[in-house]
Amino acid sequence: MKSKMWLTTVGAIAMLATVWAAAVVFARPYTFHGSLIEPPAPAPDFALSDQNGNPFRLSDQNGSIVLMFFGYTTCPDVCPATLAQLKQVRADLGRDADAVRVVLVTVDPGRDTAEQLRNYLSGFDPAFIGLTGSFEQLDIVYRSYGVYQAIPQLRPGYTVEHTDRIYVIDAKGNLRLTYTTDTASGEIAGDVRELLKGN
Repeated sequence: MKSKMWLTTVGAIAMLATVWAAAVVFARPYTFHGSLIEPPAPAPDFALSDQNGNPFRLSDQNGSIVLMFFGYTTCPDVCPATLAQLKQVRADLGRDADAVRVVLVTVDPGRDTAEQLRNYLSGFDPAFIGLTGSFEQLDIVYRSYGVYQAIPQLRPGYTVEHTDRIYVIDAKGNLRLTYTTDTASGEIAGDVRELLKGN
């Protein structure tokens, strides 16, 4: 009898320990992979033109997650690599990709016309949005997001020096995260899924 009671007690303790361990795991807060902005700050709004010549206002994207990158179409390295990475993020997200907007803001408005952006982005993902505008309009956006942009030598085939970070804006229009461009696509996708839960 005592042996039976002892076994029952041990079983109950083991069950409680399992429940407690599961509660600890599920109660653990999610750890984001990018540089978290705390508290979340409203993303500076702006209005530019997309690759189809249509007006684009950032605040109109509320309800979607925005992954924004500053680059240009003749960039030899980091820009195509980052866009390929963001294409993979959308693939990793599956159906959740419909709730994500990938936005490329040009740092080279002199060459990146709407047509140039359209042709370039179609090679990555037709859902990607390319934005351009006047030097004055874009300069305001650069300064609002702390983006460095410079053309050291204005000559044929020139390159543009620029900040190479990915900015994440949540569905409420808040700037939540930034990533270095070498962050794994799976990590970004995981963070986006968490943001889609409203966290």
